[in-house]
Amino acid sequence: MMPDALPPRMASKVRVDANGCWLWVGAIDTTGYGRFLFNGKVGLTHRLAYELLVGPIPTGMEIDHLCRVRACLAPNHLEAVTHAENVARVPVELQTHCVKGHAYEGDNIYLRKNGTRECRTCRNAFQAAYKQRKRSEALTT
Repeated sequence: MMPDALPPRMASKVRVDANGCWLWVGAIDTTGYGRFLFNGKVGLTHRLAYELLVGPIPTGMEIDHLCRVRACLAPNHLEAVTHAENVARVPVELQTHCVKGHAYEGDNIYLRKNGTRECRTCRNAFQAAYKQRKRSEALTT
C-alpha cells in the first residue's frame, strides 16, 4: 500500500522515506504530530490514516507509532493499543515526563532498587496519602 491510497489532497502532503515511513510534510503541531483538515474537522493525520486505511479505532484505544516517528502515517507502522501499552512501549531514554506530567530531571528522579526510574513528586504524594490513610484507619479502630 502506498500514500496514494489516501484522499488526493492528503496524499500530496506525504513523503515516503528509506525506512518506509509515510512522513507528513503538512502542518505539524508542537508535539510533532501531523494535523489535517478533513470533512470540516482538523484531526491528527496518523489517526485519520489509520481510520481510512485500516478501520475504526476501537473505543478506549489509541494509535501507537511502532516506528516511534510521530509524523509517520504508514498503516503498517500504526497499531491500536491501550494507553498503558502505548506508554510502556516508549523507550525509557525517551521518557521525559511521568504520566502526571512531572519532568524526569534533577532531584525529581527516584531510582528504585531494580534500576527503574520513578517520579519523586508522585512517589512522595503516594506515600503521604498512604500515611494519611493509615492514620485515619488507626483512629477509627
